[in-house]
Parts: sequence; C-alpha cells; structure tokens
Amino acid sequence: MRLLRRIPIHVLLTIGAITMVLPFIWMVSTSLKTPQETFIPPDFFHLRPTWIPEKVIFSNYVEAWNEVPFPRYFLNTVFIAICTVSGVLITSCLAAYAFARFDFPGREPLFVFFLSMMIVPQAVYLVPSFIILSKLGWVDTYLALIVPWLAQIFSIFLLRQQFRTIPNDYYDAALIDGCSRMGFLWRILVPLSKPTLVTIGLFSLLGSWNTFIWPLIMTNSDKLRPIQVGLSYFAQEQGTEYGLMMAAATFCVAPIVIIYFIAQKQVIESYARSGIKG
Repeated sequence: MRLLRRIPIHVLLTIGAITMVLPFIWMVSTSLKTPQETFIPPDFFHLRPTWIPEKVIFSNYVEAWNEVPFPRYFLNTVFIAICTVSGVLITSCLAAYAFARFDFPGREPLFVFFLSMMIVPQAVYLVPSFIILSKLGWVDTYLALIVPWLAQIFSIFLLRQQFRTIPNDYYDAALIDGCSRMGFLWRILVPLSKPTLVTIGLFSLLGSWNTFIWPLIMTNSDKLRPIQVGLSYFAQEQGTEYGLMMAAATFCVAPIVIIYFIAQKQVIESYARSGIKG
C-alpha cells in the first residue's frame, strides 16, 4: 500500500528530472552538429529539429575555443570565483556566528532587515553601484568584480541556521577548557558545519561563474571579463552558428556540473540540517 502511494510521487519526480535534463541533452547534441543541421530557415514552422546529429563533429569545440580568448576568460573566472568564495565563507562564518550566538540589542530586527534585502532585484542597485565604484576608481578592475560580492545574505542565513542547531553545551565545555569565543567558532562550529560550508561555497561559485550583467557593466577590457561575457560574443557576432555557441556553452557549464555531482551529498545534508525543505 505504501508503495502504491509513492508511485505518483516518483512519476512526478521522474517527469521533472527529464524536463530539466532535456535542455542539457539538446545543448550537447547541437554542439556536435554541422552548420547545415543547426540552420534555422526563414519559415520557422518548417524547422525539423533532430536530437541525434546526422554527422558528429568535434571541431565545433576547437573552433569555439579559438573564436574568442576563452583561456583568458577562464583564468579570470577562476580567479574571481576563488576570491569570491573565500570571502563569502569568511564573512558568512563571522556574521552567522554573531547572529546565532551573540545577544546584542536589535539583533532580530537587524537580521530581518538583512533578509528583506534579498527581495531587492539587481537592476535596482546596478546604477548606484556603478556610480559608487566609479568614484572609488574601481571600474574596470578586479576589485569591482570581487569586493561587492564578498558577503551574501542567504549564506549568512543558511550558516546561522546551522550554528543554532549546535547545543550550547559545546560552548560551555569549550570555555571551561580555556577556548575563546573566536576559538570556539574556528575549532568547534566550523568543523561541525562542513556540509553547510560546502553548500555555501558551491552556491557562491555558481553565482560567480554565471554572472553576466555585473561584469559587462563594470569592465571595459576583455582582459578582465569572465566566460559568460565571452559567450555573449557568439550571440552578437556568430548568432547563426548555433553549433559553436552550444559547444562553448557546454565546456563552460561542464566544470560546474562536475563540481556539483561531487558535492551533492553535502548540499542535501546541509539543507536537512538547516531546516529548509525543497
């Protein structure tokens, strides 16, 4: 009887999984097609898409890699991502520790105010941010791409929820052993929160890896731009060569997919511990 009740749930989950995977399958399939197969006729209704390429070609990846300076874009993206993730982990630990363990006036209203900032879309503060960074002289520098993203509200919230699940007895025992407040954070709380920290790092990496509007506005030189801006060149200059565009998208997405499959266990565990259900 219990098995029969689970069948509809598994069917819905399977349909959802297939729906999410199909665009990736189409992307990889298109990246292996010839220009003739990816050509879109003027009469769109006569288009007959094929899932399996008639002739598999891997030269699209080589041509897409050499079409724009992707090696430079990858180096920029990796450097920006490492700095951003490192900063987010440090600031999230410190802020979450304060909101979870310290009792100071206005703590809860301040935390609610921080959470309310999550609903503000990026377009609202894009122009003010550009003006501020321009006055600081940070436009077209790595500082503009890294410093504004060294703290994330959702990461602070997620880590705060994790810190609050750890019993106060650990803190009392650490104080008896002569551990300071900061020592308790780095020696006790952080090691016990590894799954949550991995999740925060993964989300920060994903956000930094996929950012497009911010670096496009804050940089003027190709030497500083990440891979997502590089993908936009195919839409502008090579818009009809979808094989090259999908090939570039494939090797840009592949590192994130691999990292997620490696860290998915920690992600699921962190959500379970923090009380967030999805």
